[in-house]
Amino acid sequence: MAESENFCMVPYELADIDWDNLGFAITPTDYMYIMKCSEGQSFTKGELQRFGNIELSPAAGVLNYGQGLFEGLKAYRKHDGSILLFRPEEKCIAVDDGCRANVHAFTNNRTVPPPGKGSLYIRPLLMGSGAVLNLTPAPEYTFLIYVSPVGNFFQGIAPIHLVVETEVHRAMPGGTGGVKTIGNYASVLKAQTLAKAKGFTDVLYLDCVNKKYLEEVSSSNVFVVKGNIISTPAVKGTILPGVTRKSIIEIAQSQGFQVEERLVAVEELLNADEVFCTGTAVVISPVGSITYRDERVSYRNGGIGVVSQQLYSALTGLQMGLTEDKMDWIVELN
Repeated sequence: MAESENFCMVPYELADIDWDNLGFAITPTDYMYIMKCSEGQSFTKGELQRFGNIELSPAAGVLNYGQGLFEGLKAYRKHDGSILLFRPEEKCIAVDDGCRANVHAFTNNRTVPPPGKGSLYIRPLLMGSGAVLNLTPAPEYTFLIYVSPVGNFFQGIAPIHLVVETEVHRAMPGGTGGVKTIGNYASVLKAQTLAKAKGFTDVLYLDCVNKKYLEEVSSSNVFVVKGNIISTPAVKGTILPGVTRKSIIEIAQSQGFQVEERLVAVEELLNADEVFCTGTAVVISPVGSITYRDERVSYRNGGIGVVSQQLYSALTGLQMGLTEDKMDWIVELN
């Protein structure tokens, strides 16, 4: 008997979407969640509004001075039709409440993909919506959550191919590299575009001081496997402390791996057993090859190593409700 046949299927309504060909792109849903806060006041009570364009002043703080933060998390559908959120408490209470409201909305509920077809990507966004001319905090901020059904960021668990960037850096000490500000991502687009034009999937950045220690990929954390030791760059202000990163560390430790959060020299890539990336969007992406100063290093099994596959299966099994949640990470929406 197939594993899926062990589940008691409960009918549920689905939107008219091509679930077999979901990419990682925006698919408009019916609702979004919005609340506002004016200077010196508290946020208004959040409310659901129809998904659509929003109106901003040309002088809005987010447009003129990049005053904005965002997050990302996912909802999955189980075989019985119920919907699961993965570690929403790590994203903050306001995000948690808004996510529950948005996913619960009837038509957005219909856009949570069927089991195994993808997930509902949830994007919380905080932005300076009030008008400013000089450099000052905006007089009004808007907190908004929208959702979109998505497939995998990279197709399946297929290996990706990275190039190490030695001159351009995504963050510096004392800056905002450790926070999900909107400006952190614009800075990587040029290097990423050039890398893709040369056939690479993405860029792996080094620290800007010594130019020898691994930082992160454009939108994900990086891990290096050697024997029973899994190493990842320590979070010290220039690297995003991703929830998927944190989860993989905890799962790996529970499985008996020794996890080291430390300075990881770029040369360690040259004799690693495996390398993989983690993030909300990618979950886990095994690295098939890395090119550093014109030297290409390929990893065995086409990059899909035993450790990468093992951790991927453990994490996605939890997220999709296929395995017992001993970590107490899953919130089921009733």
